Amino acid sequence: MGDAWSDMIEFLGSDAAWSGRNGLPALTWSHVKLSLLAIVIATLLAIVPAVILGHHKRGGLLAVWVVNVGRAIPSFAIIALIFPFSLRWGFGLGLWPTAVALVLLAIPPIFTNTYTGVRDVPAEAVDAARGMGMRPAQLVRKVELPVALPLVITGLRVAAVQVVATATLGAIVGYRNLGTPIVSGFQRSNKGPLLAAAITVALLALAVDGLFALAERRAVRWRRPMGRTSDTLVAAEADARIQPRVGAESPA
Repeated sequence: MGDAWSDMIEFLGSDAAWSGRNGLPALTWSHVKLSLLAIVIATLLAIVPAVILGHHKRGGLLAVWVVNVGRAIPSFAIIALIFPFSLRWGFGLGLWPTAVALVLLAIPPIFTNTYTGVRDVPAEAVDAARGMGMRPAQLVRKVELPVALPLVITGLRVAAVQVVATATLGAIVGYRNLGTPIVSGFQRSNKGPLLAAAITVALLALAVDGLFALAERRAVRWRRPMGRTSDTLVAAEADARIQPRVGAESPA
């Protein structure tokens, strides 16, 4: 193990670690691009149906079971299944087989958290918003999504960390990223590049987790006025129901 650390220090002190297509900056950028692509696609595929089902509170259990199929199948198996079709259809090596596997990995936490967050919005806030004349689209946009936002961000946070950690598998099918020196390093006596890339992946995952944690805290802080607004809407609706009764009883 001591030799591996020495190899890594020597590698980090060389030009090869910081320049060229095999340098850590280039490999890290490729890793980030792949991860970002997978998260964006998974978000687009998961958020809308989750919001619709959560709003109507129907079909959620079946939908959650279906999307969790992507989590049950190992990502490496998905890459192996998609790889020959990617070659046949001209999509090339590496990127798209890996992206498909990462998208299927990211969809379950995003979908489940979004669905749960929208479904569990307090009924009092929903009823008050409807009493104020909000249409379904306004209800989703102004009440349900703001209240569910912290849980949605948590789902994105879990998905992003998983994707960043799993994207290294792309190196097995020819996509150059931080997984490339890790995969090739097992066959070499010099473990410096392998260890440096592994630590970089770990630091990248921690950075992503920290960014989403910060966004989640900001969302919770931003949501507090929404909570007070919801309480105000409920109180206003209650007053509106009580006032006619008082007006009817006052002449007597």
